[in-house]
Amino acid sequence: MTDLVERLVPDELWVLFRRVVPPTEVMRPQGGGRRRAGDREALAAIIFVATSGCTWRQLLPVFGPSWQTVYRRFARWSRARVWARLHRVVLDELGARGELDWSRCAIDSVSLRAARGPLTGPNPTDRGKSGSKIHLITGRNGLPLSLGISAANMHDSQGLQPLVRGIPPIRSPRGPRRRRPAKLHGDKGYDYDHLRRWLRTRGIRHRIARKRIESSQRLGRHRWVVERTVSWLAGCRRLHRRYERKAEHFLAFTGIAATLICHRRLVRMDGQNQSV
Repeated sequence: MTDLVERLVPDELWVLFRRVVPPTEVMRPQGGGRRRAGDREALAAIIFVATSGCTWRQLLPVFGPSWQTVYRRFARWSRARVWARLHRVVLDELGARGELDWSRCAIDSVSLRAARGPLTGPNPTDRGKSGSKIHLITGRNGLPLSLGISAANMHDSQGLQPLVRGIPPIRSPRGPRRRRPAKLHGDKGYDYDHLRRWLRTRGIRHRIARKRIESSQRLGRHRWVVERTVSWLAGCRRLHRRYERKAEHFLAFTGIAATLICHRRLVRMDGQNQSV
């Protein structure tokens, strides 16, 4: 069990998680009762659910805490926006090491089926079946900078401004924190003059394909990174289809997937430094 927990939650990730997790509530100040399940074991079980796609009831007992305990911990941390803060902390570490390339960012979205719940709607690309949509902005190297969810029938253009505003101020190797890309690439779904004007007012250059004028294939030379990130998100099988009734839980699994993508880059950097 210890090896599985350490593999799913390495020491580096555990140190970062402890910086954002809320303090433990003492339910019995007088002492007694059962020992509280460890946060690291619960976090490992949550990551296992996210990556394997299993249900909470199918959670392996080798982690220690019961599936009910793990789910309650997941719900409480989701309400406290722990996953968004953990994603930002990992981005801060990458930014401080100069691993975030702001010169050319890309925006896109991906739709998936959803059983029910808020932020679901008829998917125009899936015969009107109920679905949800994940919106994201990535850096030039494909690391997710900003995430959002919506109903599947929400137009991509409506997600641009919230996503750009949602980029957190991230540390840089030198100088102040940064939260605006130098240039933003998008497909024809974002071909609106008011979005171009809005980006210019924020000092962001744009490269958005124009409908009936130019082909989207030329932008594919730079936009392929965001499509690759979408495939990375699919590595978390819990995102293959939305089963969560609560929108905050679906957003939480999206944040966990983005955090794991960014953390893999940190692990790769540490390995390269050790080899040098």
